[in-house]
Amino acid sequence: MKIEKDSVVTLRYKVADAQGRLVEEATEPMAYLHGGYGGTLPRIETALAGQEKGYQATLALAPEDAFGLRDESLVQTIPRSEFPPGVKVGGQLRGQSADGTEQVFNVVKIKGAQVLLDGNHPWAGKALRFSLTVTEVRAASSEELAHGHVHGAHGHHH
Repeated sequence: MKIEKDSVVTLRYKVADAQGRLVEEATEPMAYLHGGYGGTLPRIETALAGQEKGYQATLALAPEDAFGLRDESLVQTIPRSEFPPGVKVGGQLRGQSADGTEQVFNVVKIKGAQVLLDGNHPWAGKALRFSLTVTEVRAASSEELAHGHVHGAHGHHH
């Protein structure tokens, strides 16, 4: 079966930086609903369209095609007194960006009475290479289409 809109694609992937250093390697396959549902990056969907099980590719993505450019307005320094006890570097907190929208922030640094938060994706601003191997392609179920995501193994569980 060819990868097309409303098909479920399962793949293994590795992500490296522009210098070829491994950033992440999936321990389990990832499944997404193909066709603009937001389950993977648009450039990955474009590269996989029309392909079949067994297809392999390495894609070099500029920051704007991967996790976007860094937005320095998403970096905030907050007094440590505003955090619950136990806040640690590497933790994630939900909060609001400057424009009031809900945002996930990574705790980047704690220095004395100040906590530095960054709402950018950790890979924002970085050129990345994705090595992909398609391990399965199948038609999506009517429930998956209604929900807009994959269910079951390697997908979403309700």
